[in-house]
Amino acid sequence: MVKNYSSSVSIDSNKEPQVFTRDTVDYQDLGSNFLQKTKDYAKQFFYVYSCRLQELRSILEDKVSKKWPNIKILKLAELENLEDDKCIVIGTLFKHQAWKPSILRELSDEIEESGVVPERRAHYASEKDQVFLEDEMLRIKVVGDVDLSGIVTGVVCAMLGKTLDDGSFKIEDWCFPGCPPHQDLPAAASGKLLLVSGLDLASDTNNLARHLLLEWISGMAGSSEAQEKAASIINVVIAGNSIKTTDSENQHSRGLMGTKALEIASSRELSIGVSKLDKLLAEMLNYCSVTLMPGQFDPSNVMLPQKPIHRLLLRESKGFENLKGVNNPWSGVVGNRLICGSSGQPIEDIMRVIGDSEATALQWLEKTLEWRHFCPTAPDTLPSYPFHDKDLFIMQQCPDIYFAGNTDKFETKIWKAEDDKPVRLICVPKFSTTSTAVLVDIKTLDVTPVSFGIN
Repeated sequence: MVKNYSSSVSIDSNKEPQVFTRDTVDYQDLGSNFLQKTKDYAKQFFYVYSCRLQELRSILEDKVSKKWPNIKILKLAELENLEDDKCIVIGTLFKHQAWKPSILRELSDEIEESGVVPERRAHYASEKDQVFLEDEMLRIKVVGDVDLSGIVTGVVCAMLGKTLDDGSFKIEDWCFPGCPPHQDLPAAASGKLLLVSGLDLASDTNNLARHLLLEWISGMAGSSEAQEKAASIINVVIAGNSIKTTDSENQHSRGLMGTKALEIASSRELSIGVSKLDKLLAEMLNYCSVTLMPGQFDPSNVMLPQKPIHRLLLRESKGFENLKGVNNPWSGVVGNRLICGSSGQPIEDIMRVIGDSEATALQWLEKTLEWRHFCPTAPDTLPSYPFHDKDLFIMQQCPDIYFAGNTDKFETKIWKAEDDKPVRLICVPKFSTTSTAVLVDIKTLDVTPVSFGIN
């Protein structure tokens, strides 16, 4: 959509007001790449890891043959009679954690008698955690000098080391699949992308910041320079949790302890949030295109990939052609830039698995590129569809812009892929708590946080 608007700020009243034109660029939604063609929930999750290992093993075999030449690559079953000889094994990391969520623990006799479900833990890590490497047949305990505390279940890697007398595998070094090559695309178009997440519209907090955001996008606020910058926005990506940013009523325990009154209150809160989102979108869509992603607490399915928020919920905005409801995670080409990202669940879950760590959300976002996987902890601790033919969360092309929504703070950096091309990494903060959106220049990959706070 092309939209013209004039600045309300003029130094000389005799001069005509400036008019800025919002351009359009090519847009391609690739989110369907994350969807299984056939729906089958009867399959076990074993097939997810089997498909993941099968595809990434061939990539790793090629990498380790160059990194560690003249060293044998063995299956775990072939280690039985091999001692003190250095070798390479390839498999999927498994982190045994006693505090990991378990439906069996929740349904234990002790809980049945007390009727109390334990509160969800802030993280699952403990000093008793153990790391294993497994393939289609066996599992072996991993020890060594490398930092094993920074790994999560589901990451496929190659390990260089040897077996010990106790049957464990002592590693000297390891190798991950790495980021895939960049996609060959034409030169990037001019324009800017605006990333927003965590609007939390069911709550009345930060109402003023949202109004300022809308006025800035529509060109009704700021100086002529600010309006010119706003006019360059070609697409607004709303990265999840537009309705709520947290489960205030503790859904985890409601099954046993909840009441009808709480359920009614939650439904009313959801209805209010959807209505506010609908009105916000209806106004915003008059000025630019919007890509709407669902989040953890939005009205969508729980398992990843989440399907788009249904258009029938959005009575006022559903008729706009420039409203693009997409999946989470999402991938698309905007202005000849490949853009990938999620509403934040994969990074949040990784940090929950790792526990207390100085590593930031941005560093874990970078790690997923090295691991070549959008959601490595799925389906272990992150609910996901039971893929059985192919793990569709494996990265097939390196993105130009890669983001995670609903983080606690804004972070960004340029990361160089193996082909030496830049990748712009962005952690998009919750707008409800930071009043901050992120402006990305499609052509240069420059990033500017835009704050609408009143402090």
